[in-house]
Amino acid sequence: MTETLAASDGTIGSGSPRGRHRVPDRSSGALADIRRTGIGTDFWYPIAESRSVRKGRTLAAKFAGQRIVLYRGQTGTVYALEDRCAHRQVPLSMGVVEGEWLRCCYHAWAYRGNGRISQIPNLPKGAARPARGVRAYPVREAYGLVFVFPGDPEKAETRALPELPEFGKHKTMMFSRTVRCHYSFMHENLLDMNHQFLHRGVVGKIRPDLLGYSTGSHYVEARYLFTHVGGKKNRGAGLLAGDGLMGRSPKVITINTSYPYQTLQLVSEKGGLPAFSLWVAYVPEDAEQRTSHVYGLLMIKKPPIPGALRLAWPFIRRFTERVFAEDRMAVEAEQRAWDEQGEDWNQEVFPLILDVRNVLRSNGVPIRREAAICGSAAFCGTERRELT
Repeated sequence: MTETLAASDGTIGSGSPRGRHRVPDRSSGALADIRRTGIGTDFWYPIAESRSVRKGRTLAAKFAGQRIVLYRGQTGTVYALEDRCAHRQVPLSMGVVEGEWLRCCYHAWAYRGNGRISQIPNLPKGAARPARGVRAYPVREAYGLVFVFPGDPEKAETRALPELPEFGKHKTMMFSRTVRCHYSFMHENLLDMNHQFLHRGVVGKIRPDLLGYSTGSHYVEARYLFTHVGGKKNRGAGLLAGDGLMGRSPKVITINTSYPYQTLQLVSEKGGLPAFSLWVAYVPEDAEQRTSHVYGLLMIKKPPIPGALRLAWPFIRRFTERVFAEDRMAVEAEQRAWDEQGEDWNQEVFPLILDVRNVLRSNGVPIRREAAICGSAAFCGTERRELT
């Protein structure tokens, strides 16, 4: 494990008179506001569940202000195009799927899955067909999700999809929820297990002890020892943690931000295979990246007793939904505070969180002013100005 030093985020100590009213030092050399950092685009991001993209139908989706249309051709192949017709800019998601083509609902211009125009009805004799169609995104299906690559398409072939060895072996619960906050708030929420007081009504009194953590240019990984020290524990929490199989000993939780995804695993303090593994992706929807869509896969180890997990499933589902609802309440409140203050007033004291912010900064990109105004960088001018 690498040694971790307390990083400086330009904050003012809570003991300072100014610290009670103002925050970060925005003078020269101070770190950029993490909430103004856009997510890196040269990665695979889920933007829909596979079951939502039906054969012969379209589905409108978004990534950081870019409008994308997904459609599944008659062969079952999924395509991803910029959601606008090159003719009059009408959304192609309003169009009609014909074989492997997508036809605009307005003047019936047809597009191939690579974005090129395949047909223009009523094209005047001698008129030149437009040289360009619309942008096509690399797209793949895995784990019941549709992934697109919104960055440099030449990098898509060499950038691997996330590896989830538990998927298919364990029973999987999928989550798909919209959360009104910048994606960084959710990275911090999952990585910082010191907020268990928020969940006291669900899990009772939990003492989280940070056993240690390591960090690098693209990741932060932390290990906590969870000990239940009082209060009533939700039945679903016990079933998810495998108390019946592992006993009620303290649990070790390992959380990893491996950019741009997060994972969480729980094992008994005594060791053994994880009782469950969680994989999560936070996908910005709007250009300012203040609304994110959360895609999660909770992979739960099947117990040796046939049918036991099926009986436990409704309790586990209710438990996870309650915990997620409480976390969403907190991170959306953080976003509202940022919106009101216009900058990050956080007086962060946990080195682990300061380090994950550095990972998100170094792998992200500035949110551009023109992207926030236009709604999609693809439609904006060439002038480049950062949001300030």
